[in-house]
Amino acid sequence: MASHRKSRPTGTRMAGIRTPALATAALTSVALLSQSANAAPEADDKPSLEEVEKKVDDLYRQAGSATEKYNAAKEKTAKQRKRADALIDDVAKRTQKLNEAREELGSFASAQYRTGAAAPDTATFLLADTPQDYFDQTQLMDRMTGRQKVAVDDYIAQQSETMTKRQEATESLEALTESQGDLKTAKATVQRKLADARELLSKLTAEEKARLAAIEKEKQEEAARKAAELARQQAAQQQAQEEAAQQDSGSSSSGSAGSGSSTSTAPADSSYATKADKALAFARAQIGKPYVWGAVGPGSYDCSGLTQAAWKAAGVDLPRTTYDQVNAGTTVPLSQAQPGDLVFFYDDVTHVGIYIGNGMMIHAPKPGTYVREESIYYDGESAIHSVVRPA
Repeated sequence: MASHRKSRPTGTRMAGIRTPALATAALTSVALLSQSANAAPEADDKPSLEEVEKKVDDLYRQAGSATEKYNAAKEKTAKQRKRADALIDDVAKRTQKLNEAREELGSFASAQYRTGAAAPDTATFLLADTPQDYFDQTQLMDRMTGRQKVAVDDYIAQQSETMTKRQEATESLEALTESQGDLKTAKATVQRKLADARELLSKLTAEEKARLAAIEKEKQEEAARKAAELARQQAAQQQAQEEAAQQDSGSSSSGSAGSGSSTSTAPADSSYATKADKALAFARAQIGKPYVWGAVGPGSYDCSGLTQAAWKAAGVDLPRTTYDQVNAGTTVPLSQAQPGDLVFFYDDVTHVGIYIGNGMMIHAPKPGTYVREESIYYDGESAIHSVVRPA
């Protein structure tokens, strides 16, 4: 009987013991790898709130830069269109004069054909009834030949000038086409940057938007603190100037000290203060109007459109773009900034506001906002590029 009993395969049993342990370890590894694979894309695809804020700020700044390029291209296009129109009009007038000169030449040719006029010769002399008749014919032909020569010279000159102006008109139209292309490109860039910024913001949750608003509030509070600090510095500087002026006036007359004090508070150039007051009055009247890129008023503005319009109200013509406005005046230290001065921002000079004193300015910030008063430190101290006195 024992010979019929089946022996247990020890190798199989041992394998049976080991197999579950290996399977469990393998399954565990697969699960962990699967979790890691699933978690990694989510972590990579979801930027932090700080990254979103920086990206949105960068996009708005890039949109501002593209807006100034659009403004420059628009201004250039308008000038070139005006020049092209003037050249085309000039070509039309010159063509008319050319046609008139051609007609005058034709009239001489017709007259010669009708009269059979030719250079005087022996036959003409013999055909003349009297020497006086020949003399009269000769004088007439001489006069006709002289007038014809003038007409020919005039025609040649008109033709040359017309061809030159036609070439200039052609080149001007080509330049206009190029500027229109630049204008279209700049416009598309602005629209794309703004769309990207809106898309990023649209992906934020309500909680993230609230946190972003809190971060922005902290930035504004810090900007206000910096503005107050600048205001204290400027007040101290002004007080020192007043005291120095009082000492100077006191050396000549103690009774004139009060008068010296009243005049020392005014800017060195009182005419500038008068103009600045008008510019600021205009700027304050625009508070609450929306920022619209490329706009110059009266219903909406971009940053340089606002400063240009404000100073125009004071009788000062500023260029259209920030790139040109920054060179349209005298650069002064920030510590000596006066109301009416223009404050420029960023290394590429793509934003500008009008200083109102005490570290504050009026500006049109960016799309989605309105003209408002704000600290010049609204984007940090490092963002300030320069201060320019435009008049």
